[in-house]
Amino acid sequence: MKVMKFGGTSVGKPERMYQVADLITRDNESKIVVLSALSGTTNALVGIGDALAKNNKEDAKTQIDKLEAHYHTFIAELVKTPAALAKAKAIVGEHFEFLNIITKISFNEALNKDILAQGELLSTKLFSTYLEEKGIDHYLLPALDFMSIDANDEPQLSAIKTKLSQLLKNHSDKKMFITQGYICRNSKGEVDNLKRGGSDYTASLIAAAIKATVCEIWTDIDGMHNNDPRIVKKTVAIEQLSFDEAAELAYFGAKILHPTCIWPAQHENVPVKLLNTMQPDAAGTVIRDEAGSEGVKAIAAKDGIIAIKIKSSRMLLAYGFLRKIFEVFEKYRTPIDMITTSEVAVSVTIDTDANLAAIVKELEPFGTIEVDKNQTIVSIVGNKIGSSADVLSKLFDTLKPVPVSMVSYGGSPHNISLLVADQYKIQTLQLLNSGLFGLE
Repeated sequence: MKVMKFGGTSVGKPERMYQVADLITRDNESKIVVLSALSGTTNALVGIGDALAKNNKEDAKTQIDKLEAHYHTFIAELVKTPAALAKAKAIVGEHFEFLNIITKISFNEALNKDILAQGELLSTKLFSTYLEEKGIDHYLLPALDFMSIDANDEPQLSAIKTKLSQLLKNHSDKKMFITQGYICRNSKGEVDNLKRGGSDYTASLIAAAIKATVCEIWTDIDGMHNNDPRIVKKTVAIEQLSFDEAAELAYFGAKILHPTCIWPAQHENVPVKLLNTMQPDAAGTVIRDEAGSEGVKAIAAKDGIIAIKIKSSRMLLAYGFLRKIFEVFEKYRTPIDMITTSEVAVSVTIDTDANLAAIVKELEPFGTIEVDKNQTIVSIVGNKIGSSADVLSKLFDTLKPVPVSMVSYGGSPHNISLLVADQYKIQTLQLLNSGLFGLE
């Protein structure tokens, strides 16, 4: 059995749903199909929740009506028969009745999670209605019946495996299952979610739970590219990546794949394929245990970085200093992306300013604190790049015009990371595309 995940752009228009239906029926292999919400829906639901949180019910109602009108237009094009259209209208009516009821009651975070879940519930039910109309045999498998997270918001892989296995066994006569990405239940049994990009996570968790033959992630680009095609004119798709390489790229900014998607598949050694819904015959990128080749493969950039430098002469030969520094970030549950040290200073980067003021205040007793916002981490990723001939010399020769404020190298055999000010991001990516790949 394989897993096929389709993102918002892949189901965002009726004709795209038709393409998805064609793709999932191209072979007879048993499969679980994971769908995101229609493109734009989650952002709209976030807006509705934000309006309700501010007690602006009139604005929330306006946004709900606008989104409902979009769905009525969508289903009018999606299905053709009176019976299918009636069912689709009933589905839309049910979910928007729920959203309208929420505007009349006290708002809380649990309700907000319910709001955010509506997108995936709608997309899968409407897609199921279309499949029924076309006579395509399948079973709509509710993610809320098996996908769960614990009190620390971590997926319960063992419980997911047990529940999912039983559900599949109960419907052993079916070869195709449709389910929701993103949504789950938390430790209290409430509706919750796996955060943004969670549909990739859902697909990978399901693939690990059933030990799938492959986990296919279908988007609107033909695989992972060697650079950001939105910024660099000429890029190429990467044929193969190791799990470790892919994890580095996803974490440090490659938008096609969510960082959380890697570890479940890697845990059970399930290959992940990144494929293009609009070009289904393109080779895409396969991610597996083996890297396939050595050398630089791709560049990724992560924006919104904050650099914090702690300078203190007391660091000199002082054991335990770094532990105390890290404990401050641990206290505020703030991950560190990069770290560099010298005898008198340590510099770290974080990607959120949520607790910045409190962190800086607690660091001040250790020395002089400098904070630089609006930074970008540029990561050069590949297999054994540190030991590959000429990589370092090419890298720094290429970036002579760019002021680099931090370099992280040696912590991973797959990654060299640089910190530059946001204003140099585009120049850095373009220079590296030319200097490392020979692509202008």
